[in-house]
Amino acid sequence: MQALVLEQSDGQTIAHVKPVSPEMLPAGEVTVDIDWSSLNYKDALAITGKGKIIRQFPMVPGIDFAGKVHHSEDPRFHNGQAVLLTGWGVGENHWGGLAEQARVKADWLVPMPEGLDGRKAMIIGTAGFTAMLCVMALEEGGIRPDSGDILVTGASGGVGSSAIALLSALGYTVTAVSGRGTTHDYLRQLGATSMLSRDEFTQDSRPLEKQRWAGAIDTVGDKVLAAVLAQMNYGGVVAACGLAGGFTLPTTVMPFILRNVRLQGVDSVSVPAARRVEAWKRLVKTLPEAFYQHATREIALAEAADGAARLLKGEIIGRTLVKIR
Repeated sequence: MQALVLEQSDGQTIAHVKPVSPEMLPAGEVTVDIDWSSLNYKDALAITGKGKIIRQFPMVPGIDFAGKVHHSEDPRFHNGQAVLLTGWGVGENHWGGLAEQARVKADWLVPMPEGLDGRKAMIIGTAGFTAMLCVMALEEGGIRPDSGDILVTGASGGVGSSAIALLSALGYTVTAVSGRGTTHDYLRQLGATSMLSRDEFTQDSRPLEKQRWAGAIDTVGDKVLAAVLAQMNYGGVVAACGLAGGFTLPTTVMPFILRNVRLQGVDSVSVPAARRVEAWKRLVKTLPEAFYQHATREIALAEAADGAARLLKGEIIGRTLVKIR
């Protein structure tokens, strides 16, 4: 089989597509023939070696994939069944989806939801799945479409663009924050009603600023998240799921103890199976058909390493779909 393999030489990560024997696949109950994968921010960090994502080499990256069961030792899955996978450390410490086959634990797989195919599933991918979990976190915090405006940071990335499409489809009014002015038309197509520059959120903020947002989905962290927290309405909810701008949080307790603001962390890696199924069902139901056209760029496996470098440079908007077969 063909796979994108990461190896290390003199402390540098080397990525190349090469033939690999299926016998080298790690242990697991289910072997999947992969049709589609995608490029996520974590994949880009792993492939380029710019993040301490990979601890053991060689490694096949790719934190999500969709395909059909090739062989199963678990009665829940049968040969030829369409399945998808996101998270569980796949592509980080267990060979992942940027290959023609993967062998994984049965508990990690999700049967393909009705109304979805492998290509659409990977247009959504980890990014869209994470965005849905963020939206669910806002809802569970009591934020409704009539609560007020919702802010989405890192709006032109995979999670941000998916979040805008989901929120808009659910009737929320969305303001998008992006560092690239060239993305504004794209973000409006997804459903954003107004745009703000990232520069407005990267300066040191006061502990409390003017109240502006009922809810927010943050993919950036650091000063951006601190500024968002300072601008939240009383009783507002922020779903934080990323650190594209840094992992620190230079803020104070003021938004929490004076404005009753809730900061909800959102993890997509270790989500329990029942919540995964619920999130995927809602994604199928909520995302408009136009999302699958607006938000996608398709590449071949051989282009994945170059795509990873471009993603980190901020040269790619929306989702990057990787066609494996």
